Amino acid sequence: MERPNAWKNYTKRELKALETLNQGYMDFLSKGKTERLCVQLAEEMARQHGYVELGELIAGKKKLKAGDKVYAVCMKKTIVMFQIGKKPLENGMNILGAHIDSPRLDVKQNPLYEDTDIAYLDTHYYGGIKKWQWVTIPLAIYGVIVKKDGTVVEVAIGDKEEDPVFCVSDLLIHLAGEQQEKKASKVVEAENLDILFGTIPLQKEEKDAVKKNVLAILKEQYDMEEEDFLSAELEVVPAGRARECGIDRSMVMSYGQDDRVCAYTSLVAMLEVEKPEVTSCCLLVDKEEIGSVGATGMQSKFFENTVAELIALTGTYSDLKLKRCLANSSMLSSDVNAAYDPLYASAFEKKNASYMGRGLVFSKFTGRGGKSGSNDANAEYMGRIRRIMDDSKVAFQTAELGKVDVGGGGTIAYIMSLYGMEVIDSGVAVLNMHAPWEITSKADVYEAKKGYVAFLKSSAPYISR
Repeated sequence: MERPNAWKNYTKRELKALETLNQGYMDFLSKGKTERLCVQLAEEMARQHGYVELGELIAGKKKLKAGDKVYAVCMKKTIVMFQIGKKPLENGMNILGAHIDSPRLDVKQNPLYEDTDIAYLDTHYYGGIKKWQWVTIPLAIYGVIVKKDGTVVEVAIGDKEEDPVFCVSDLLIHLAGEQQEKKASKVVEAENLDILFGTIPLQKEEKDAVKKNVLAILKEQYDMEEEDFLSAELEVVPAGRARECGIDRSMVMSYGQDDRVCAYTSLVAMLEVEKPEVTSCCLLVDKEEIGSVGATGMQSKFFENTVAELIALTGTYSDLKLKRCLANSSMLSSDVNAAYDPLYASAFEKKNASYMGRGLVFSKFTGRGGKSGSNDANAEYMGRIRRIMDDSKVAFQTAELGKVDVGGGGTIAYIMSLYGMEVIDSGVAVLNMHAPWEITSKADVYEAKKGYVAFLKSSAPYISR
């Protein structure tokens, strides 16, 4: 039952393909540090591969046929792509679904203040983080400022060589005796995750002179007033490009690999597959880290509404056709798993853990405790997945997320399963999950892409429900 290490069996040709894929992946991670940027990159890649925006087709009253490629974007934070298959949409789709949001710090709507000649930006953390991991590291700020007249100003500070970086300060060890007695969750308080933003006072000003100087800089560089923070979305993320990790360069170390490692491999797989038997779909969504809520999260109607439009463009729409399409679909909910770490072995059950270098990970169920909040894939679907992976010589493994009752987590799988479709979690093993810098194996990135391609090319027999 133990799965072999994928590195042992690669040919020189495969190693070259592996490196090429991972170089593209690291570039994607470095450029796509927010969900908005990921959508921009995905849209650019889709259009380069012949995908047409859904609104253009609707406006032109064009019908879709087998082989046609179409995509839709929701509020610049979620994107879905389809390639129409030879079989009717009612027979279902093969869907790859991943999320492109990652844990971070969000700048509050009224963030700027001065205290003792230091200007700060107040933040609210997003997603599950260990707060103490975010202090004393270089940080970058990305996002948009939307002015009252609708003008959108893009912000990207901290990753160019000439850029300044930002930081959350910490208490020096010499004075931290009391701090170190606290629980880890309280060592750094959430309200102390404020960004050091400036220290030079504006000349001839007495009160809040540093803050006023910061505002003068923002006005000069972004034509921004303080009130414009009210309609800004500014995300604070680790500064720095994705890097190779290890003396053998076998790993990728970067911010945001949960879940952009699955998003990128799903996207590349989608763009690689041509003329599928079954309509293929790649869905990259926002808000998973906070429960898949909101208009751009998986719980919204965006995906369902888009599929409805698709059905209308391929023939005559009906609610029954839509329901049949969704119920007959198969999905890989592409999300990461916790890589086994020998330094923290007590958190894992070794027989059912995921390992770096052993390929694509399938998790029959996730959730917490007694599988609470989990999609639990059925055995028939797992059998089909095994066949697809083995036939395509994809290295894969199965895993749970740590020991029973130690922890747990969720994905978008349970939401999609509500349509009655077959869904199973699949993804890449990650070290340091949810830390500012996460680590994956290049081999697992490569096997994930191979597995996703194999899945999209598969054509399960249609069974009327």
